[in-house]
Amino acid sequence: MNKEIRDAAEAVADIPDGASLAVGGFGLSGIPDVLIGALYAQGATGLEVVSNNCGVDGRGLGVLLAAGRIARVTGSYVGENKEFARQYLNGELEVELTPQGTLAERLRAGGAGIPAFYTPAGVGTQVARGGLPWRYAAGGGSVAVASPPKETRDFSGRPYVLEHGITTDFALVRAWRGDRHGNLVFRRAAANFNPLAAMAGRVTVAEVEELVEPGELSPEEIHLPGIYVQRVVRLTAEEASDKPIEKRTVRS
Repeated sequence: MNKEIRDAAEAVADIPDGASLAVGGFGLSGIPDVLIGALYAQGATGLEVVSNNCGVDGRGLGVLLAAGRIARVTGSYVGENKEFARQYLNGELEVELTPQGTLAERLRAGGAGIPAFYTPAGVGTQVARGGLPWRYAAGGGSVAVASPPKETRDFSGRPYVLEHGITTDFALVRAWRGDRHGNLVFRRAAANFNPLAAMAGRVTVAEVEELVEPGELSPEEIHLPGIYVQRVVRLTAEEASDKPIEKRTVRS
């Protein structure tokens, strides 16, 4: 039951080239930055990433992206990252854009063993009709790979589109508190995608700001039970306090 791993390097050492990864966080809030850094040092490439966004230039998943180590991204937001846009428009990166709520539910469904579900999001758009450019031809311009059309069906007179659940080889997440059994608590905005990403991974690795002994967390405060988590990494005080802000705003 003790899922604590010595350090982040050991926790990601067996992630191979071409692996699929669900990565938690929203913008730069709650991103598993230490695990991402360890994966960068480890050297895996050709990664297929599922995440709300792909970090920013020079931080988060943006580090792996700039190194050419990400081959495909499934996400809902691509702003704040010029290198992402450059690679996508030049045919170097495959991108599947998904409505944000749909992405969240696809991760949750995959973790719950639900293969597919119907949603009204995207009905009447290219999300349902197909034709969204997943990959451009090398050098940009023409579309090399386009999204396929999706099944639609009426329920009570309203159309819905079929979306598939997502499961990945690994998941990388960050938690505020956790125990050695893998039970996790997320704080504020970090709760947006981390629990869902953790559910979707076949092997989920969590970096934890504060690691406590089993029994110290009351059942009522646990957001994600340890059944979904296979590896836990205890962060140092310095790592836990390093929380970047995309756009710092202060009063004039």
